[in-house]
Amino acid sequence: MPHRSLQIIISRLTAPVKGAALSGINAGDQFRPSEDGDQATARNINAAFLIALSGPGHAFYEAARRYLGRLARDPAWEGLAQFHLEGIDRVIQEVHGADRSDKAFSQALTAAADWCNRHQSLSQDGIAHLWQVFFPEGVQCLGDSEAVIQALRGQRRVHIHRPNPDPIHAPAREVLFMSNLLITLPSDPGEIQGFPYSESTRKQLDQAAQEDQLYWYDHPIRIGVNPENNEAVYGLRGLNEAMQAEKARGTAQPDDRLTCLLSVSVTHEGLHQVVKPYLKEVYAGIESFPHLRVLVFSERDTRRIIDEILVPGVERYLRISAADLFALIFGVDGEYGRHYSFLKALSAFWKVLIDPGVKASFKIDMDQVFDQEALIRETGMSALEHFLTPLWGAEGVDARGRTVHLGMMAGALVNQKDIQKGLFTPDVTLPQETPHGESLIFYSRLPQAISTQAEMMTRYSGFPLDGVSGCIQRIHVTGGTCGALITSLRKYRPFTPSFMGRAEDQAFLLGSLFSHGDPNLRYLHKPGLIMRHDKESFAAQAVKEAKAGKYVGDLVRILRFTGYCRTLPWPVKETKREIDPFTGCFVSAIPQSVAYLRLTLHLAQKWQSGTGTRESQEAVQVQRLAAGRLEPILKEWNRTPRLLAERVRQEKQGWDLFYDLMDRLETEIANGDAFALGLRKKAAAVMKDCFVEVGR
Repeated sequence: MPHRSLQIIISRLTAPVKGAALSGINAGDQFRPSEDGDQATARNINAAFLIALSGPGHAFYEAARRYLGRLARDPAWEGLAQFHLEGIDRVIQEVHGADRSDKAFSQALTAAADWCNRHQSLSQDGIAHLWQVFFPEGVQCLGDSEAVIQALRGQRRVHIHRPNPDPIHAPAREVLFMSNLLITLPSDPGEIQGFPYSESTRKQLDQAAQEDQLYWYDHPIRIGVNPENNEAVYGLRGLNEAMQAEKARGTAQPDDRLTCLLSVSVTHEGLHQVVKPYLKEVYAGIESFPHLRVLVFSERDTRRIIDEILVPGVERYLRISAADLFALIFGVDGEYGRHYSFLKALSAFWKVLIDPGVKASFKIDMDQVFDQEALIRETGMSALEHFLTPLWGAEGVDARGRTVHLGMMAGALVNQKDIQKGLFTPDVTLPQETPHGESLIFYSRLPQAISTQAEMMTRYSGFPLDGVSGCIQRIHVTGGTCGALITSLRKYRPFTPSFMGRAEDQAFLLGSLFSHGDPNLRYLHKPGLIMRHDKESFAAQAVKEAKAGKYVGDLVRILRFTGYCRTLPWPVKETKREIDPFTGCFVSAIPQSVAYLRLTLHLAQKWQSGTGTRESQEAVQVQRLAAGRLEPILKEWNRTPRLLAERVRQEKQGWDLFYDLMDRLETEIANGDAFALGLRKKAAAVMKDCFVEVGR
């Protein structure tokens, strides 16, 4: 019975039998219901969940169930207790469903329970049995890591049969550079009145500080941070310096200015009114960036594009009213997916309505810079020279014999602290420690390291990967160091759903994996196109403050990636065959169960340090944040399972309308149509208002 097998596994993970529990965590020791206080109660709720999943054989089973039931009626704890009580049923039902529908899963569950019954200590064989149930992507990464890397690299191989006949020739003029600024309030609202901003800006910040937070981002920029620690300044300064080096090298003309389009996402509703004035004040107070042209787009700016250009355009030429659809997809506030898709689409908008000479966009993150000296020394090319490859936009045949179009391009990252070791130093290394605790349920570090080596660190040095007739495609990409040809975007129309809160970059391609017949859209891997990742050197405090939100976002990612892949018009197994092991590990057969077990084992590990410690305090923060963010998603998942599919359908319809309009406007402008020319004039006016002067 699947229920009994699950109980055996959880019991052996969290209860000692003639020795330590397999995970190293003893839930029974952490369940002390006589203790009061917020930290003790939070710890008891977490332990009670694990004990209840262990089944009636656990000595504290009845006490744990009673404890959760009592707290579910306590106004101070009912939300958290109910989240865990419902979680018990959610896990059991989900495991039962997978057991019934998937023979391989059923066999893995039975085998794992049998192994747990027969062994007192953990081994690699035991890890493999547990992972086969909860984290099967990790099983294929066990063993000889070099052999696994080579095998994955072979799966990603592409034989080129047609290079791009019209590649990038002048990247400084033909490529739009893009990034996203994530803005939040200062950690101490009491500091606001001391900020060197206008009185109206400070007043609006005070008002926003009274609101609930709507969105969580990785290390957002806190208003008031010093310029030397401000990503909004740091990334542009690095890009300006890189462009200066390009001019000295002769790869850009003296009067060239890189066009930088920045979207601005905020965590609180009230920041809408203040974010543009704040950024203008920041940029006005620093040195100038003479090699850049900077435009900043807030949610208000995107709404203006919708109202003044997109809606009138589709009504005129496509005879459709699409205001609600565009409001859903076209903007910068919300989860990561929304601003990511906006930036990509903005390049098509720019080409049609602003500058027909642009060919591509390239997104960077603002904590990354091009180390031109290292690039030239180790690759023989500057940053912009990497954009000249005719492989970007080439067509070829992949390892499964299917034709692919390499219309997108991806580079890689090197951590600032590692760059002295060499540009090709992976930013994620193979783990050396033995998995324990939460890692027995989910251990993305291993496939991430494998994928980083196999994809991002590949160099083209000879047949079959010579960089001319052979290359590799990329599935594992990062939000920065990735580009897209505008013609490819307009043909394939990829997008990241706006509900995606993490890994929006890796979600961007999922809906286009097989949707266009042959050739299908893919990323080109460009060796040596590597940016230095500097976040630890100047944004360490912001990274630390965002730690809890980032972890919970990883749990959300499992639910959202799995849910999205289930809406696509081909089997999930086909998707996973393409995107395993790293991207695919977030697409689970039992996503709710993995999210709950990851969370509770993660918290239990922290509570082993004892109530009152820093680890324990962090655990309470993560627990409350996770319950608040996961519960609405889980309710939707279980009560209205078709809602996500309908959302994806609507968003696809919206993006199809957007690209249909771009195609039509391009034709009408070429024909001199007065209405289209009027829309182009309005677009230019919006862009002018988004332009930001940088420098004193």
